[in-house]
Amino acid sequence: MHHISQYQDFFINYLKNQNISKEPKNLYEPIEYILGLGGKRMRPVLTLMAAEVFDADYKTALPAAMAVEVFHNFSLVHDDIMDDAPLRRGKETVHEKWNLNTGILSGDAMLILAYQYFEQYEAEVFRDLAKLFSKTALEVCEGQQWDVDFESRSDVTIPEYLKMIEYKTAVLVAAAMKMGAIVAKTSGKEADLIYDFGLNLGLAFQLQDDYLDAFGDPETFGKQVGGDIIENKKTYLYLKAIEFSAPEKTAELQRLFTLQLEDNTDKIEKAKAVFNESGASEATQKAIEMYTFKAFETLEKMDLSAEKKKILKTFGENLMGRKV
Repeated sequence: MHHISQYQDFFINYLKNQNISKEPKNLYEPIEYILGLGGKRMRPVLTLMAAEVFDADYKTALPAAMAVEVFHNFSLVHDDIMDDAPLRRGKETVHEKWNLNTGILSGDAMLILAYQYFEQYEAEVFRDLAKLFSKTALEVCEGQQWDVDFESRSDVTIPEYLKMIEYKTAVLVAAAMKMGAIVAKTSGKEADLIYDFGLNLGLAFQLQDDYLDAFGDPETFGKQVGGDIIENKKTYLYLKAIEFSAPEKTAELQRLFTLQLEDNTDKIEKAKAVFNESGASEATQKAIEMYTFKAFETLEKMDLSAEKKKILKTFGENLMGRKV
C-alpha cells in the first residue's frame, strides 16, 4: 500500500501521458482543460487504493481510475451548464471559457471516452466494470434530475434529499472503490462491502460539500461560496433549518429561496444566519460524522489487515475534516 499523496501522483502522471489532444481542437481542448484543472482526484485515488487493498498492483487499476475521473468531469461540465456556474476549482467553467454548445458536446465526448478505458481489460473484468459503470452513470443522471426538480418544490423531505445526493454523488464514490475490487478480482462479498464503505463516505462528502458551499473559504473552496443559496437549492442545511426554525424564520427562509437577484450578498448572509441560529449548521456537521462512522463500521466487516483498514479510515477522516 502507498500513501494517498502517492496514489494522487501515480494517477496524475498517468493522466498527463494520455493522448487526448486531437482534432477538432474545439472538442478536445475543453476536455484537456477540465481534466487539467486539478482537484483532489478523490475518485481515481479510491480506485487505485481499493485495487491494492485487495492485493493487486495499482497500475492494473489505472485505466479504470481514468474512466472514473473522465466520467466525473463530464458530469461537472454538464452540471456547471445547468447551474450556470461561473467557476470550477477557481477557474472559468468550460461553457464560460468556450460556449454552451462546446460544453455540451465536449461533455458528451467525455462520457464515451470514459467507456473506452474499460477496453484495456480482459472480457470478464470489462463486463463487470461496464455493468457497474452503466448502472452508476444512470443513477448519477437520476440524482441530477432530482436535484433540478427540488429547486421548484417547497415540500422536499430529508429522506428525498438524502436519496438524491446518494445518486448524484455517493454512488460514483462507491463505484470507484468497487472498480478497484473488480480489477483485483476479489470476492463479490468484499467488493460489495467496499462499495458500501464508499457509499457512506460519499454521503458524508456531499454533506460536507453542502456545508462548505455556505461556510467555506472562497480562497480554498475553489467554487463560488453561497452558490447553492443563489440557486435556491434545498440542501440538507436548508431542510434542517426549516425543520428547526420558528414559523416566522421558516417563512423568511422560504421567501429568500424564491428570489432571483443580481446582487446576492444580502441573501447569502441572511440564509447563513438562519442556518446558524436554527442549529442546522451543527446538525449538518453531525450528519457528516454519522455517515463517516457508518463507513468505518463497514470496514470492520471486511477481511482486511489492521494496516489496510487504518489507511482507509485515515482517508475518511481526512475527508471529514477537509476545507476544500
